[in-house]
Amino acid sequence: MPKTYQIGLIGLAVMGQNLVLNMLEKGFSVAVYNRTFSKTEEFIASLPPVTALAGARSIEEFVELLAKPRKIMLMVKAGQPVDAILNELLPHLAPGDIVIDGGNSFFTDTQRRSRQLADRGIHFIGMGVSGGEEGALHGPSLMPGGERSAYEAIAPIYTRIAAQVADGPCCAYVGPDGAGHYVKMVHNGIEYGDMQLISEAYYILKKALHLSAFELHEVFARWNQGVLNSYLIEITGDIFLQQDESTGKPLVEIIQDKAGQKGTGKWTSQSALDLGVPVPTITEAVFARCMSAYKEERVAAAPLLAGPEEPYQGDKQALIDAIHDTLYASKICSYAQGFALLKAAGETYGWQLNSGDIALLWRGGCIIRAQFLDRIKEAFTDNPELANLLVAPYFRDELSRLQKNWRLVATTCKELGIPVPAISASLDYYDSYRQAVLPANLLQAQRDYFGAHTYERLDRPGTFHTQWQKSDLK
Repeated sequence: MPKTYQIGLIGLAVMGQNLVLNMLEKGFSVAVYNRTFSKTEEFIASLPPVTALAGARSIEEFVELLAKPRKIMLMVKAGQPVDAILNELLPHLAPGDIVIDGGNSFFTDTQRRSRQLADRGIHFIGMGVSGGEEGALHGPSLMPGGERSAYEAIAPIYTRIAAQVADGPCCAYVGPDGAGHYVKMVHNGIEYGDMQLISEAYYILKKALHLSAFELHEVFARWNQGVLNSYLIEITGDIFLQQDESTGKPLVEIIQDKAGQKGTGKWTSQSALDLGVPVPTITEAVFARCMSAYKEERVAAAPLLAGPEEPYQGDKQALIDAIHDTLYASKICSYAQGFALLKAAGETYGWQLNSGDIALLWRGGCIIRAQFLDRIKEAFTDNPELANLLVAPYFRDELSRLQKNWRLVATTCKELGIPVPAISASLDYYDSYRQAVLPANLLQAQRDYFGAHTYERLDRPGTFHTQWQKSDLK
């Protein structure tokens, strides 16, 4: 047994356990602590004897097991539990020690904790971790933010345990204080959009074309061979093959249509509102989950509210191909919104985020890993000051090529009464962004009429207010 261990990890839920196993497999020695010591005992007992692993009964014993300066990773529930663990740790830490929060903490909490620990000479890293249980075990995408010197001290461990792609590890310094957790938050917001768009594509295929589960599998498996190649498309194809053991039906068909959420999608939308950045695809994905929760009301309303009853009578394969193009075009818009939000946040919080490097971090290990992230990297490499992905040459040309089918699907869904809020929001985002003039001039006139909020003019500079004439017409 080593006298001291290279890194410590607190929190032995599945993600924490798998990260420990990943570290051990890469040759690092690890000390672990869990509030319930029986959890620690069970974890260690489940493994062959490992001299590079030690479990501690107390925080004090845990800290003493670690080589100085200590490196401690927290894998506990975001919010108050992180503060509680930090309060227990602080009396036992020394200047120069490094604490890494690998949970889904809100970025302002990370900023606060960074300041709190810096006052005591302790470094704090807020590290986004994506990839779920499998990623934690075999190689996650890691998004660390904090002091660069502290990151350099932990980089030899985290670049080894991260997912590895052709361009290197999916782990690189993101920026100071809360930058890492902010990037992870936006990753999750894009993930919400991606999942909702895929679900809407599935819904059209099922409602309009009545595809069987096996036919749906074949469609998604085929789509995964082209530009839509991604982890989420891959697992969606797999899902349609899974049968329920008790009924023999496709399992997806007997899963309750009420989606859960842990809050990171909502945080993304709230931050976008705070910064004045439109992210309609992501926000509609959040609202779609909220709508799904109204299951009882929807069941009661279904027989009462009228809608179109005519079946789809067009060409089956043509619609499948159009849905493919719609999904890709909408996906481009979702990512464009996420990267636009990252750009605004970097400018607001002084983080100097590198969008191309962030795209590479998401190439492997994470939930939104996708083939077309290479194209995003290329776009920002060609133009680091790119305002929006929509105007990058590749994406501009693709959206021009795809939009006929995109509009066809949106129109068809309206005609059939099939709700596609994220697809519709994506198309509206594209159409709004390409307009030199929007109807906000009338909004400004209305605001000035009822509240004297003033307006600007197109023909000369300055701020203006008008005493609006009231019409005699009633």
